[in-house]
Amino acid sequence: MGMLCSVIRFENLHELKRLCHWGPIIALSVIAICSAMAMIDAVLWYWPLDTTGGSINFIMLINWTVMILYNYFNAMFIGPGYVPFGWKPENSQDCMYLQYCKICQSYKAPRSHHCRKCNRCVMKMDHHCPWINNCCGFQNHASFTLFLLLAPLGCIHAAFIFVMTMYTQLYNRVSFGWSSVKIDMSAARRDPRPIIPFGLSAFAASLFALGLALGTTIAVGMLFVIQLKVILRNKTSIESWIEEKAKDRIQYYQTRETFIFPYDLGSKWNNFKQVFTWSGNPEGDGLEWLTKEGCHQYSLTIEQLKQKADKRVRSVRYQAIEDYSGACCPLTKGLRTFITTPCTEEPRISLRKGDQILATRGLKHWMYGDKIDSATDDGNRIRGWFPRRCVEKCLYDSETDQPLDKEKKTR
Repeated sequence: MGMLCSVIRFENLHELKRLCHWGPIIALSVIAICSAMAMIDAVLWYWPLDTTGGSINFIMLINWTVMILYNYFNAMFIGPGYVPFGWKPENSQDCMYLQYCKICQSYKAPRSHHCRKCNRCVMKMDHHCPWINNCCGFQNHASFTLFLLLAPLGCIHAAFIFVMTMYTQLYNRVSFGWSSVKIDMSAARRDPRPIIPFGLSAFAASLFALGLALGTTIAVGMLFVIQLKVILRNKTSIESWIEEKAKDRIQYYQTRETFIFPYDLGSKWNNFKQVFTWSGNPEGDGLEWLTKEGCHQYSLTIEQLKQKADKRVRSVRYQAIEDYSGACCPLTKGLRTFITTPCTEEPRISLRKGDQILATRGLKHWMYGDKIDSATDDGNRIRGWFPRRCVEKCLYDSETDQPLDKEKKTR
């Protein structure tokens, strides 16, 4: 019993540590600033509580804050749901359609992916979100999407309060001359005077909060539109990318096969109900899924295996010609490399002269790949971004002394 309590306390402490990250700190700070300033502006200078409209407005502001925080913490602490350690399909023959995760010591269930940040296989993984410091997946997709909807709506309300407060307080204080504009911040807007006068600091704070509210409305609103699109197609962001790569693979090899995404149920409403339910719990168990007619549970995983094999064939071997420390923005590798560093949380890998890397994708000044014959203590492959100028393409395999192009053609 004591051991069980210790495990529970450890897990609770581990979940609370999610707050100690730049993403949640910034997100919660923005929510706190916009909510607090909207309430202060409304009560003191725009719509006092001694009026019916002011009381309703104040209750609405509190309601926005509570609903935003409720869904935010749900998305963070409930989490996406993970594939159980050691999981495998009931029918052992189905293992041939699945990838095996060495870290979790289990097969990856359909629609699941291993997250390097969480170090677990996540059910129906959409992406790892730094703002909640957790993955968005099967169990928290609805809460995360509701947060993306409510945050812009609350910010629009707050922005209206900020604009109206500054307008009403400055309306009688601004005077225009032939060549000047005068603002008398000592002039009272209403009688009786407010408890705290609307001074220069209040104006600056309201203007700053307005900028945060408008920026949040645009940025988070765009993320909500993206999430809604994939939900209505019963996809995730990762699965949309897999579908695009499937089209590219088929076109590259000129095969006659047709890839059909298996989880789109045909109706947007039916797709919507897979994520949003009256009970608050998504449909299914996160391991088995409803599929459209003509497809089966492993249609997507079979395509993933094909893409993984194709990735190995089309990858290119490089050798390091310069040392690289693994810095995010290396000053010593040129100005263009410094400026064009990838805007992603994916890791950078340090290089020593002579290291060999299997590059799988790249940008103009950066490349992404795996170090050959290297792994961490927990079995993870060492992979990430590195500057393109630090490597050169290998013309020959160091083990067989055969041209790499010829090797790939014969695979």
